[in-house]
Amino acid sequence: MLVSCKQQPDELTKDPLPNIIYILADDLGYGDLSFTGQEKFKTPNIDRLAREGMFFTQHYSGATVCAPSRSSLMTGLHTGHTPIRGNKEIRPEGQWPMPAGTFTLAALLKENGYSTGAFGKWGLGYPGSEGDPLNQGFDTFYGYNCQRLGHHYYPYHLWSNDKKVILSENEGFKKGQYAPNLIHQQALSFMEKNQEAPFFLYYPTVIPHAELAAPKEYMEKYLGKLEPELSFTGLDKGEEYRNGDYESQPNSHAAFAAMINLLDDQVGEILAKVKELGLEQNTLIIFTSDNGPHLEGGADPDYFNSNGIYRGYKRDLYEGGIHVPMIAKWAGKIAEGSSTDHVSAFWDVLPTIAELINSDVSESMDGISFLPTLLNENTQKEHGHLYWEFHEKGGRQAIRKGNWKLVRYDVNSEGQYELYNLNQDPSEEKDLSKEMPEKVVELSMVLEASRSPSEVFQFKQQAFNAEKKSE
Repeated sequence: MLVSCKQQPDELTKDPLPNIIYILADDLGYGDLSFTGQEKFKTPNIDRLAREGMFFTQHYSGATVCAPSRSSLMTGLHTGHTPIRGNKEIRPEGQWPMPAGTFTLAALLKENGYSTGAFGKWGLGYPGSEGDPLNQGFDTFYGYNCQRLGHHYYPYHLWSNDKKVILSENEGFKKGQYAPNLIHQQALSFMEKNQEAPFFLYYPTVIPHAELAAPKEYMEKYLGKLEPELSFTGLDKGEEYRNGDYESQPNSHAAFAAMINLLDDQVGEILAKVKELGLEQNTLIIFTSDNGPHLEGGADPDYFNSNGIYRGYKRDLYEGGIHVPMIAKWAGKIAEGSSTDHVSAFWDVLPTIAELINSDVSESMDGISFLPTLLNENTQKEHGHLYWEFHEKGGRQAIRKGNWKLVRYDVNSEGQYELYNLNQDPSEEKDLSKEMPEKVVELSMVLEASRSPSEVFQFKQQAFNAEKKSE
């Protein structure tokens, strides 16, 4: 009996550890893919990924803006518990750092023998801080450390691990080096270098976040074809040029379509590289977006119907701000052309990967593994509820419990709750709070119990109440 017990773990790990590729688009809406309804342009490679894998129709981002969404992904915690709950700047470059010792998805994989690489936008700790990607489980990083500087597609520099890479061809007003192309080549190189051992490729592209800019060969495909065109006037000179404020774009529609065309091509090249290296049978590929479509830098989500049937945009906690597409492909493991309405969120990714690699995680998490759904097993657990918070625009909170959605805006001034039945009203058009006050009370108690205190990210009213209690 003792011998047989010792053999069981070996039997579980007969198969080699799978490579994991996680592609995170930036501000891509639910309707920005042709297979989810986009009619102004096509996304053939992402569509093919969906045909060859599983589409999650009820997947949610970690938050409605960049940094907290990524923090939720990395920690397995929703924004009531994850350390980074909002976008908070650190000058001259970077954002508020995740604390030292934070247990992250990258750290989990590194501990289990993975080569870990991040290529794109970080946003969870300024260079050299405890939140720097090299201090949060990544062996390799190439891209933008800072979200603000990630607004620019022709930046003055990027980061290669802890070294600043000066892009001399972008000096002054020049536009010689399109950063997403440089980052993409580094990601492909990482795959080649680590093909013999399991790798984790985290690919948080900046596309299609504003500003709106694409290489000439992509712009030419769409110029004059998406009329009436929209012109945006931004900041084109001065001391703050390329330091966060968006540059002008006279052809915003063409630029947006061109950017997603490029993103789709890059997804296609990643799929092709996996096949070229003979890794298809042992690579899990996930594609999703960090939040809903943005309204900045000339973006026109209504023209493109970027959020489909869903209400709201980036910075909203209505479905349009947090309900995002997700595709998972693993040849031979995940059924091709499948879909699921399992309700999932970013904070489920870490426990899913932990179960996938047969690693016990002792840390308490909000996420639950969706591996049974991926493998078509009937052991899938369901969430009791999902929770989000947002610390700009007066403060916002929301939960989803079953088909019920409770939303509260103006938290800092004790704003009113709104109640929606997502099964009957996925577009959140009919507020039922006045008709069902008991349900509002029930869900509001769940909402209020869903967050732990944070010294950095506080709602004003809650901070005031806490101060009064301590007096």
